[in-house]
Amino acid sequence: MKALKARAGGSATQGATLDCHTNEGTVKVFSKTVTIYTTERTEVLNLSDEVRAFVESTGIEDGCVQMWSLHTTTGLFVNEWQDALLTDIRSMIERIVPRDIYYRHNDPEFSDCDRYNADSHLRNVVFGRSLLIPIAEGKLVLGRWQSVLMAEFDGPNQRKVFIQVFGI
Repeated sequence: MKALKARAGGSATQGATLDCHTNEGTVKVFSKTVTIYTTERTEVLNLSDEVRAFVESTGIEDGCVQMWSLHTTTGLFVNEWQDALLTDIRSMIERIVPRDIYYRHNDPEFSDCDRYNADSHLRNVVFGRSLLIPIAEGKLVLGRWQSVLMAEFDGPNQRKVFIQVFGI
C-alpha cells in the first residue's frame, strides 16, 4: 500500500502523509442472486458467511459489496447477531409497525392485495432494502460485532437477494 501525499498547494497539509492507502487496477464486477428460505412471519437471518464467502471468491482486494433485496417485504441491515438483541429487534418491529391495526392496503375497498401484509411493506420502509459495505485487503470492512442481516416481514417465504461485488 502506498501512502498518498497531500497535493493542496500552499495548504497546511502540504507534504503531509494522509492516513489512507491507494490501489490501482482494472475494476471488475461480480454478481449473483442468492435464494433464502424463511420459516417464520417475522425473523432475522444472518447472511454474513454467505456474503463473506462470495467476496473472497471474487479476488477483489479493494472495493465494495452492494446488496439489494428483490422484495418489498424484507429488510437488510447491519447489526450484532446476539439472541437477546434479536428478540429485542423483533419486539421493536412489532411496536413500531404493529400487525393488527387498520391499514388501507389490507382493505378490499381500497386495495386488491389479498395478503393482508401492509405492516410488512411498512417495516421495509423503516429498515430499507439495500446495503453497501466496503472491502479492503480482500475482506468485508465490518466492526467486531457487526453482521450482515436480513429481516423477513412476511414469511414464511422464498426470498432473493442480489449481491454485487465491484473493485480491484
